[in-house]
Amino acid sequence: MSQDSNNKNLDKNFKLMALSAVVLLVLFIYTIYKSSSHIAGSSYYIGIIFLFILLFLALYMKVKQEKVRAFFNLNKKETTAFDDEIVKSRVKVSNEDLNSNIQAVTSNVTFKDVAGINEIKEELEEVVDFLNNPKKYLEAGIKLPKGVLLVGPPGVGKTLIARAVAGEADVPFFYQSGASFVQIYVGMGAKKVRELFAKAKQSAPAIIFIDEIDAVGKARSGKSNDERESTLNELLTQMDGFDGDSGVIVIAATNKIEVLDDALLRAGRFDRRVHVGLPNINDRRKILELYLNNKNHEINIVKLVNETAGFSSAALATLINEALLNMIKNNKKILDDNDILIAKNKLEFGKKQIKILDDRQKEILAIYQASKAFISKTKVALFDESVQKLNSTYPSFQELCENIRRDLAGFIGVEVIEKEKYAINYEDLEKASKTANEIVNKYKMVNSVDELLTDIKNDLRSELSQNIEEINRLKEIMLKNEVITFEDL
Repeated sequence: MSQDSNNKNLDKNFKLMALSAVVLLVLFIYTIYKSSSHIAGSSYYIGIIFLFILLFLALYMKVKQEKVRAFFNLNKKETTAFDDEIVKSRVKVSNEDLNSNIQAVTSNVTFKDVAGINEIKEELEEVVDFLNNPKKYLEAGIKLPKGVLLVGPPGVGKTLIARAVAGEADVPFFYQSGASFVQIYVGMGAKKVRELFAKAKQSAPAIIFIDEIDAVGKARSGKSNDERESTLNELLTQMDGFDGDSGVIVIAATNKIEVLDDALLRAGRFDRRVHVGLPNINDRRKILELYLNNKNHEINIVKLVNETAGFSSAALATLINEALLNMIKNNKKILDDNDILIAKNKLEFGKKQIKILDDRQKEILAIYQASKAFISKTKVALFDESVQKLNSTYPSFQELCENIRRDLAGFIGVEVIEKEKYAINYEDLEKASKTANEIVNKYKMVNSVDELLTDIKNDLRSELSQNIEEINRLKEIMLKNEVITFEDL
């Protein structure tokens, strides 16, 4: 229908152009003929030549009208190619899904409001640039990941980071928690997922942020068809239903990536994973400087940074806020170390999940992590909960044993240096036991789990005992920087 109307409009334009040229030419010649004055100048002749050219152009365009139509249609396709994808995605959604109460918000948070995440910023700047300049990527045939998964412990700023991405890109931000999809009535969660994606496509470019996605994205058992699983199925379907150039990017956050369904983590859904860990010593300094900016204080920031090892960014924000409340309560105008001390005591005894380490505890943890870095030869931070593993599609016996070594290295390292066993990270022990069980019971490579673990522990004791100086050197680096990099190994 629109194509026919375009052709009719072109025909009308050709006819009007030709008719105008003829009329003007006749009037011009008539005026010259009737004029009694002598035509001395060349302007009359130039005008006649121009009108003849106009008439010729109209006739030529009439003859070649098919090529002209094709040219204009091609231009239209080129200029609207980038918008067409977004328009198509908007047309596909139903009116029923658009009539929901889900509303977008405009984020006023930018990267300058989030301190201590330089490496994460670099990864997410591509997403921001794509939302700001999609044409640049689409012209090169590049499609950015449909989904970005932020993984890390509670309080490290995953939601704030997502808001900063939306603020930097200046696009609508659709926030939903995973728990909000789990409804009492069957089918309501799936409906809410459809409504969320419909609204986002209508507002594209836009960001969908799903906090605590593990509440709805846990691995399916296959033994039931409950509301949570139907909601997850709808989420998987919706993420398959739009392309990387649709202008919608899904960002999700989780503390427990290990419980997520494999279908969520496969290529084409959450392609990119960004690990957000607890801030190290440099990160904490930047965060504290940001929170204390424009505050009247006499705080020794360097000392406070060393005393807050294990604090998340949220815990640091709470610490400063509690200290300010204590300052106001005592009618003071300047924030000092005493306010910080009182705030730390509140956090230490009121919120046990925050790791407040004294120097001795920090040294034990540094030995633990330094031993893991020495064995794995990978980057390790003081508060990393795991270490990089070998990840082959078809792992060999040696590769599986190497992963066990990396899990047990911390325990054995502390035992060798401190001459005593310490209870530090039970999850590493569980991972080592799980891998050993797979070697014995699943792959039938050896006969006994206990014998396998004993052999690996003995090998680690021997290797680490011969390299105590190197582990102590790495320990000092860990205590100073709270991270061991590739350059340190």
